[in-house]
Amino acid sequence: MTETPTPVFDGHNDILSKLLRQGAEGAAGRFVSGDPALQIDLPRAGTGGLAGGLCAVWVASEETAPDANGDLPQVPRLSALDQTIAQAALLRRIERASDGGLTVCTSAEGIRAAMARGSFAAVFHVEGIEAAGADLDLVHVLHAAGMRTLGPVWSRPNLFAHGVPFVMDHDPEFGPGLSDAGRDLVRLCNELRIMVDLSHMNAEGFRDVAKLSDAPLVASHSNAWSICPHSRNATDWQLDAIRDTGGLVGLNFGVRFLHPKGTRDPDLGFDVMVRHIDALIEKVGIDHVALGSDFDGTFMGRNLHDVTCLPDLLAALRGAGYDDEAVAKIAHRNWIALLERTWGA
Repeated sequence: MTETPTPVFDGHNDILSKLLRQGAEGAAGRFVSGDPALQIDLPRAGTGGLAGGLCAVWVASEETAPDANGDLPQVPRLSALDQTIAQAALLRRIERASDGGLTVCTSAEGIRAAMARGSFAAVFHVEGIEAAGADLDLVHVLHAAGMRTLGPVWSRPNLFAHGVPFVMDHDPEFGPGLSDAGRDLVRLCNELRIMVDLSHMNAEGFRDVAKLSDAPLVASHSNAWSICPHSRNATDWQLDAIRDTGGLVGLNFGVRFLHPKGTRDPDLGFDVMVRHIDALIEKVGIDHVALGSDFDGTFMGRNLHDVTCLPDLLAALRGAGYDDEAVAKIAHRNWIALLERTWGA
């Protein structure tokens, strides 16, 4: 009899934007029935034990070249709004088309219930809230539509904050902190109990959120800067802040955020991922480290070419000495507990 994989609740995927880049026609059906061009679809999620995760809304810019300061160009608000609505609607269309195979969840209890009945527990997440204005009206609307986590920025500036650019051999000390609108956004997230994700935030913005927020600090898909000194990874002082608030950091599977030299090595092994897990746990503790794959959003090695490889990663953790209890925490329990602490009962 085939052994049931340890369930994984993952802190970040980009399946919604990936599906729409392929074409809106039939996008929900491709996810539900399976599409080998994706790293995640519903059939392979079942095979690999992916029981749920944060499904990101991410908006693309027509301009991709950085400016003189190294910043990626901002996205016009109307374009961001169109893309945000399209992806939010796609998540609901997938839910309807799945006939119970995927459930959009807004509570930790809902996540546990969906996982128990074998339904993919999807959390509506926004990665960079470029679609919102300073009045924050859209945040209220998206919350009413089920959004429960957001990152104020992706790796580019916007109205609220300054995203950290993608630079190897550099810390996240780029640019200014939160704007006045950004401070209002964090206060509103605390009020509505929306989790604030700091994975793409620069250092000053991170410090501002840490001072302002009364919620656990979270970097949903960031690795250990001490091993891979990429600006997108979490430095020791950031990890200390995450630990001190009872927060969480999720391991990003992207090769350029794992490799000590930032090399896009398709043969990068699980040993480097285990090193990052070890380093993160040493800083924040076993109850505050999880997974944040970035499936369908970044370049990954052959050993993690899609979601069906998740059991191999968990086997590597066991081979490195992590017992079943520790693996279960990293795989799903820590994320669910963090969301429960943030959202409330």
